[in-house]
Amino acid sequence: MMTINYSSLPFHMQDAMRLYIESGIQPGSFLTAVLSNDLMGALGRADDINLHALPLYGRFLYNDAPCWCFGSPEKVAAWIARGGMLGDADTEAA
Repeated sequence: MMTINYSSLPFHMQDAMRLYIESGIQPGSFLTAVLSNDLMGALGRADDINLHALPLYGRFLYNDAPCWCFGSPEKVAAWIARGGMLGDADTEAA
């Protein structure tokens, strides 16, 4: 399994992102919106820290996260169903 550095994200969000990516655990509404490429939803659900950190999420997802775990609601749902990186290795997530 690849190692991912979550330290570029706000501290209070690192565990939620780690649990989502590694185990496919459904994140809260803000993070789900970010992962689903829903800018307006993310803006509407962000706390003050996350509102200013939105560019950090974009850089993190682009540079560090598996590309098939974000980008649309369908990709997020498939990633959760798969169980994240620890899920079924035979599941093809495209």
